[in-house]
This record gives sequence, C-alpha cells and structure tokens, in this order.
Amino acid sequence: MKISTRKESIVQAVLLSERVTGKKESLPILSCILIDAQENVVVRATNLESGVDVRVPAEIEEKGRVAVMASVLSQTLRSINSDTVTLKTNDDGNLVIESRGTKTVIKAIPHDEFPTLSRDTGEKKGVTVLRDRFLRGLQAVIYAASPSMIRPELGSVYVSIKQGVIVCAATDSFRLAEKTIPGGSREEVGDILIPLKHALELVHILERLNTENIEVLVEETDLDVRSDSTRFISRVVDGTFPNYKEIIPKKFTTEATLLKSDLSEMLRKARIFSGNDQHVGLHVYPGRKIFSATARSNDVGEMSDSIDAAIQGEDIDINFHIGYLGECLSSIESDSITLGFGGIGRPMVVRGVSDATFTYLVMPLNR
Repeated sequence: MKISTRKESIVQAVLLSERVTGKKESLPILSCILIDAQENVVVRATNLESGVDVRVPAEIEEKGRVAVMASVLSQTLRSINSDTVTLKTNDDGNLVIESRGTKTVIKAIPHDEFPTLSRDTGEKKGVTVLRDRFLRGLQAVIYAASPSMIRPELGSVYVSIKQGVIVCAATDSFRLAEKTIPGGSREEVGDILIPLKHALELVHILERLNTENIEVLVEETDLDVRSDSTRFISRVVDGTFPNYKEIIPKKFTTEATLLKSDLSEMLRKARIFSGNDQHVGLHVYPGRKIFSATARSNDVGEMSDSIDAAIQGEDIDINFHIGYLGECLSSIESDSITLGFGGIGRPMVVRGVSDATFTYLVMPLNR
C-alpha cells in the first residue's frame, strides 16, 4: 500500500474513528484503525457494537490495507508539521509514515482479523435530513438517558421517524426530554433505541462533519447514518421505549413564566449552597407575586433568591435536583420559559414560550 494525502484530511478521519475503537484486551484488533486503500482510501474502526467508515481524499499509488493501533497513529499524525503525508507499508507489513524531514514506522496488526460490523443489504428504510437539525435533536435529549444499561430502554436514546417529523426522546425515570425536529419521511420509517454510548459517538461525529445533509437509515438491528464521506453504524436495542405521553400532565395547578437566563443564574448560585445532595427548593406564591429558590448546606451556608416571573394558580413549595432541573435549559431555543407544576409530588413540565418543539419533564424530590 502507498498513498499520499493532506495531513488535515487523514487526521480528521483518524480522530473520528478513534472515538469508536474498542478496548477489549482479548481482541487487540478492536483498538486498531484499518486504513483500506482500494478504489478509495477508507479509514475504518469498530468496537463490534458500532463502527465508522471515513473516506479520505488521497492519491493511491499502490493498493493495500493495514491495521495499526489507533492511539499511536493519532498521536503520530498530529505531531507532523508538514501539510502532506505519505503512508505506505514496508516489506514487514508495517506502516511507514513519511513527511518533510520525518519518517515513522508503526507496527501493524494482521488486518485479516479486522471485523466487519454490517453488510449493506439495501433493505434499510430511511430519510434524508439536515445534519444540524438531527444533531440538535440528539443533543436536546441525550443527557436525560440513564448511564446504566440495567434497563436498556432507559439507557438509550429513542428516535422515531414519522411522516414529516423526527422525534428524539430520552428518560432515566427521574426526568424526560423530548425534541421534535422537521424532516421526517413521506411514510412511517420506524422507531429505534440507540444505546447511550453509541448515541454519544454519533453526536461526536456529527459535530465534526462539514456536510449539510445526512441520510438516516434504520432496520431491526442497525442504525446507519451516512454523509458524503462518512458512514456510522450502530446496533440498536431490542426493546420498547416507555409510553411517556401518558405521564405528561395536561393541566397544571401552578404556572410560572420567566426568563431562562434568570433561572439559570439562580440555579448557578443555588448549586454553590446545595451541598452534596444538590437539592434546590422552589417557592411559588402567585398571590404575593413571589418566585424564589432556596438551598442550604451545613458546610457552606444557605441562600434565598427571588426573580421576576408571571405566575398564576396555587401556592407551592417543591424540591428538585439542581442538575435535573438545569440541564434542560441549553436545549430550549427561546429566551422565556414556562414551568408547569402539577402539584406536590407530581412532575413539573418545562417548555420554551416560543419553542413548541421541546418538552422536558422532571420529577420532584421527597424531602
């Protein structure tokens, strides 16, 4: 194998692929990146559950393929100062990287062991959507998924491709986030559950692509996301996402409309005084036009702040976890938000005043 390419192009491909490599000591090939130079140059990585192919613009002088440790390749390429690099294999099958004034030899691992994650059967159903929209949909909900896979449906991001819209949702049973984005298909494509780990890998890749559109394809076992130069494949969870529509309150006993920035600043201060439990109390008294928050720690002290809000309904004192309450704010695309309280012991719903595409539900704490 012998190819020449721009350093920037190969580094970008390697960094995207490195995120997907595996770390099983029993299978060292999973810690490798495969450089496959056939009709095109493709950089490939997999951890058996997900995988990525990145096509690199390059001049191919001699076809071939080589697999090397991802971390070694990544660090080596980033240390090169030249704009162009040449990658080739020597008589021992190892990878030789040459640039202006430098030469590096990286020991290869037999590439015949490199696994194939998924065949392109051509039977997948999908939709073409703006990359930025799909990325925002995932980012708006991904933090609400459970980090544990004890209940796989809660440790996943739900994606439903419907007629005209794509719905993304996640829940860990303490909070729920839902984001609706335009760009669905003409017909129902289906629902899938992407494991949180692989959803994070996908977000990492989408953030670094320069393409405008992507193709999202689904089948029973796989999610397949493609751009002009990149293909990401992930196994999906065989399960059913909770019927969350049933638990979102339709009516509220108390409602408050306020500036998102005011609530964010209040929670930032409350976090300092909330101690290890990170609890914050919200106190809403419509008759006295009071919306305040309190937090207390035996080690730090206590705080009580009030902010301006348009409020109506019944008085309520209710406690929440600061992280659960504050993490949703960056997902709301309007400056003002509405908090809908269902009453003591019942969930609160957060929405943007001018953003009907996002809904966030958070359960209160018993205190």
